[in-house]
Amino acid sequence: MFSWLANAWRVPELRRRLLFTAVVLAAYRLGSFMPAPGVDSQQIQNFFNGKGGSLLGLLNLFSGSALSRFSIFALGIMPYVTASIILQLLTVVIPTLEQLQKEGESGYAKINQYTRYLTVVLAAAQATGYAYLFHKQGALSGNPGRLVLIIVTLTAGTTLLMWLGELITKRGIGNGISLLIFASILTSAPQGINAWINGGPLERLFFPLVAIGVVVAVVFVQEGQRRIPIQYAKQMMGRRQTAGGSTYMPLRVNMAGVIPVIFAAALLALPQTIGSFAPGTQSFINTHFAPSSWTYLAVEAVLIIVFTYFYTAVQFNPVDQADNLRKYGGYIPGIRPGPPTAQYLDRVLTRLTLPGAFFLASVAVLPSVFINEFGFSQATGRALGGTSVLIVVGVALDTMRQMESQMMMRSYEGFLR
Repeated sequence: MFSWLANAWRVPELRRRLLFTAVVLAAYRLGSFMPAPGVDSQQIQNFFNGKGGSLLGLLNLFSGSALSRFSIFALGIMPYVTASIILQLLTVVIPTLEQLQKEGESGYAKINQYTRYLTVVLAAAQATGYAYLFHKQGALSGNPGRLVLIIVTLTAGTTLLMWLGELITKRGIGNGISLLIFASILTSAPQGINAWINGGPLERLFFPLVAIGVVVAVVFVQEGQRRIPIQYAKQMMGRRQTAGGSTYMPLRVNMAGVIPVIFAAALLALPQTIGSFAPGTQSFINTHFAPSSWTYLAVEAVLIIVFTYFYTAVQFNPVDQADNLRKYGGYIPGIRPGPPTAQYLDRVLTRLTLPGAFFLASVAVLPSVFINEFGFSQATGRALGGTSVLIVVGVALDTMRQMESQMMMRSYEGFLR
């Protein structure tokens, strides 16, 4: 059963990559327990009690509970993720960035450099906000010089994580940034397992079945795609004639990934965060914007569907795809090149995105449904779905594909069967 692991360990290069990835992830987890200079971790931990449904609770999940300890990696890698999303959105509205995106490797290198700069700016701003918030709430004390030292330390920690993530991508296995988030989310797994063991009879009986079902559904939808047949005509390249061929254009069911869930969760977490600073609105917010209320779940589902269509439109431009096909002599059988091809791709993508959007909405609201209707604990319910499962399963599949390609290059039998 684990023969593929033994084969992978026999390959020196693959073994070095696996060990390098493990060492970097271990260093990341070690830094998550090292508090920033001049910080009382116990005061910060007391402040975070009861913040699970707020924006701070969501960010604490992605940092692997490093934020609740206010460690040197308290910001996690989320500033880099935010910067990447902002640059992707800006390529749609700024012609210069759009032109860079079309230049190939050199253009992507410049965009990546801009992303790094924006990451440092966002990390500094976020660290300043945390320092001000915790200082105002009495969880962080000290003079202005100490606060500046904390801000610089948190910003440097995020910059170091960004560098470590890129090192994993180059010298390790898988996407480094995704693996850092993957490791952060998995740190909450022991809490979920402990809550399941200490839960009621119904929870202990049905949780494994439901969890396996959710994972299978996530894998099925994440891997699902619509293959559009593409035919290439014969072309003359100088004095040589290139042979035409047929291939396909894969359109994924969930092309937006986990981004719509993150957007919706962050947006709906704002009322809870604002309510902690405005006691007069606490009653209204607890009634309509509590994470377990049906109003909250309905609004979250609608926002996820809307954001899925929006981000898919940002990721895939049917007009550009149709122009590229016509430029290289490709066409869809039965569809005329040019605008008819763009209209066809847009129609197919719109219909394909609908089940993907409903799936994302279902997975996001599933934990709260089990908490409300079946009496599951908070820790166990969060382990069933939402952003965590989508990220963990997606990163695991991507890493296994890279290991599979490394194994197949050396004529070993893979394990994605």
